Amino acid sequence: MTLPEMLKFNPKLVFGAFLTLAFCAVGGALFEWLTVPLAWLIGAMIFSTVAALAGAPLKSPGRLRHLMIGVLGIMLGSSFTPDVLEHVGQWWVSMATLVTFVIVLTATVALLLNKMAGFDPVTSYFSAAPGGFATMVVMGAEMGGDERDISLIHAIRIMVTVLTIPLWFRFYYDYVPGVAAGLPGVGSVSDIDAADFAILASCALGYPLAKVLRFPAASLLGPMMLSAFVHLSGLTAAKPPSEIVILSQLVIGTGLGCRFVGLQVKRVLKTMMLSVVVTAFMLVLAAGFAFGLSKITGLGFPALLIS
Repeated sequence: MTLPEMLKFNPKLVFGAFLTLAFCAVGGALFEWLTVPLAWLIGAMIFSTVAALAGAPLKSPGRLRHLMIGVLGIMLGSSFTPDVLEHVGQWWVSMATLVTFVIVLTATVALLLNKMAGFDPVTSYFSAAPGGFATMVVMGAEMGGDERDISLIHAIRIMVTVLTIPLWFRFYYDYVPGVAAGLPGVGSVSDIDAADFAILASCALGYPLAKVLRFPAASLLGPMMLSAFVHLSGLTAAKPPSEIVILSQLVIGTGLGCRFVGLQVKRVLKTMMLSVVVTAFMLVLAAGFAFGLSKITGLGFPALLIS
């Protein structure tokens, strides 16, 4: 989408998108109260998906979504710090095991989704890859995959994992969690000084730069790479403020749910059941790799499974 297209203004569509976002914000707030990971994204997506399947006249925040994907990219890039690079050498066994796990898992699940569920190769790959929810959905859509299937697979995967892993730790290890972490390492707007905020905002220039260089998923990868550069170089250690991160999750989640307008409920339920089966396989495979790595390294099985 070009900049002039993003700047076009249609009052009716803007008002409709605002009402849709307000409705989906209720879902985000509810899931935040329930301490669900990625609460504002998943809550907004579930509320908008259910409303879309029920025939509600939702309006997608399409143009705003591109800007919010850039915020996600900046957030991801802020995880690349000099401290991480200093400790990479100490993690080679864990990293090698993780890479092996990801390759085996992605290849197996992608093949199953392609051959048994009839997903196209791109949708199969991004549905199978155990990456971040929003990252996989955005990149999958940019590469030509069906973001509805990708988002459903990942959303159900997160929910099943959230429902099973904590219960396992609570009743098997007698673990009692503390206060929810929320958005770790993320402060509010008032916590970020003007210089850091300006540096973070300038990372948005990575989007047009990535478009010129014809990068895939330019709206995500461009800001992410520029953010990674400024954080690795030590120019800033700041992360996007929580208010903007929450808004980006709300907009992206709402946009995903709006994709289900006009879709048959039967197809959605089929994809959801497929995701439950895939997630069960993922958890069993993850447990197997974590157990094996615990025997090799002496690290605790619970910590490795969480990782």
